[in-house]
Amino acid sequence: MGESDKLKRASNDIGWEYGMLVDSTNLDKLKCKLCGKVVSGGIFRIKQHIANIKGNVSACPKSTNRNVKKWVYEAGIPFKAIDSDSFKRFVEAVGQFGSGYQPPRQYLLREPLLKEEVERTKKSLRKQEEEWALNGCSIMTDAWTDRKRRTIMNLCVNCKEGTTFLSSREDSEEAHTGQYIFEYVDKCIEDVGPQNVIQVVTDNASNNMATTDLLKKKRPNIFWTSCAAHTLNLMLEAIGKQPRFKGVIEKAKAFTIFIYAHHKTLALMRKFTKKRDIVRLGVTRFATSFLTLQSLVEKKEKLRSMVTSDSDAWGECKHSKSAKGKAAYSTVLSMSFWNGVTQCLKVFAPSVQVLRLVDGDRKPSMGFLYGELKQAKEEIKVAYKNVEANYRPILEIIDAKAKDRLDRPLHLAAYLLNPYYFFKDQSIENEPMVMDAFITCVEMFFPDDFQLQHLVLNVELLKYKGKVSSFGRALAMAGCACNDDNYDPEVEPGSGLTWGMIGEAAGTDSALEPRRSYRNVEVREFHEEDFQSDQETEEEGDEEYDFESDEERVLEGYGEEELET
Repeated sequence: MGESDKLKRASNDIGWEYGMLVDSTNLDKLKCKLCGKVVSGGIFRIKQHIANIKGNVSACPKSTNRNVKKWVYEAGIPFKAIDSDSFKRFVEAVGQFGSGYQPPRQYLLREPLLKEEVERTKKSLRKQEEEWALNGCSIMTDAWTDRKRRTIMNLCVNCKEGTTFLSSREDSEEAHTGQYIFEYVDKCIEDVGPQNVIQVVTDNASNNMATTDLLKKKRPNIFWTSCAAHTLNLMLEAIGKQPRFKGVIEKAKAFTIFIYAHHKTLALMRKFTKKRDIVRLGVTRFATSFLTLQSLVEKKEKLRSMVTSDSDAWGECKHSKSAKGKAAYSTVLSMSFWNGVTQCLKVFAPSVQVLRLVDGDRKPSMGFLYGELKQAKEEIKVAYKNVEANYRPILEIIDAKAKDRLDRPLHLAAYLLNPYYFFKDQSIENEPMVMDAFITCVEMFFPDDFQLQHLVLNVELLKYKGKVSSFGRALAMAGCACNDDNYDPEVEPGSGLTWGMIGEAAGTDSALEPRRSYRNVEVREFHEEDFQSDQETEEEGDEEYDFESDEERVLEGYGEEELET
């Protein structure tokens, strides 16, 4: 190393472009590269010298406008510094340029560009605000706890034109009582305009249920509805805990834990599956279980070949001889296990299709939710060959979870007014619950206006039922023969559910890329350093995936933590 190299410091501080050590053993004394002046006090003094900050050191006579601009820019001074008094004093202190010195052009551009962006954003929101006033909107609440145990609550406004973020705040120090949440939501309603708000959407937590009681008292003309995606996830998890499914899911879980717990078994699995993983993480515990079952079915033959191949690679792996290794071997060769996985997917798939519908942003789903859930129940009956003793427990879970959440007046009124369902089966109007819900909606939409209520119930509704006027046109009739799936560019008409749809609904974009774990906000992918080498002592693996050693039993609570809301 040359002497000049010794006088340089391995630092990103911009000051080292203008100064160097006089002596490599003395870090306090530096020399200015521009004028050669030696100063004491480290790199901070050099920067004062270059910038002509008076008081501690003399100004550099050879510092130029270009040098100072470069230093200000590359030093990363915050944009707001241009308006601060200290920045103005800094400019005035650069004596050779006088008080007329202009900051770098980057700063001169930031403020007008920011103002233009603010105006552009406001303009883009005007269209949504006009839609709020014309056809109404929904207030949506969303709350979660991050990894630092901070509780965040968001409020958004949704309408036909899309979703708008309205407000967010950290609520870590407050008790999330129904009263507290209500006051926050009610302020949002005032900001948007009570006359524009049709419904407030929350999850099913007890504090939110208490909020709805307060909402009904103060805002009797605003509906409360449960978050359909949240309700459907809870419904699917409850089904997954049934004995006929739980055993299969637990075996699949134990098999994947064993495979991912060791380098040798993981490498062997990836060899036979062409480097494709079998674990896929979804945003909920149900999604993770479902996607893993789906992945196992896709790789069934490859996994069976892994443990029975002529190379006997499985038998040569020391972990295959452990109790868990033998259990994994039995699982992957068990026909009853694979039959159970197939049955799980057949039962879950119809409800997952409904989940995908309500959890997407491409089309409004209110008009299809109730009807598609009814269809899902019919498909579950078919999966059990219409044997009531087999399908009844599943439908009871669905009905219990949906009651007062997915069958609110808005859901039923939308179901009645959806030609896709009504023009196929006009007996819908004879269902008392449906008609009562429709009348409730009319009374809430037009309170105290009996003339308008009469017009809607006794004139306009009859036109709809009789396919009068525009309802009878050929184009309208053709549209009534299609639902959302038929308009979906990813799906051929009549093709039904695909695994790609299921992956999207459950929280994954592709077969290979895990997304967010339901327990952690950040995304983590599988890396080799997450697993120990075969030479190291067997210990529990990464907590997020609950991988563990052969000496420890499978964790009892694996994947059964409650979803935070």
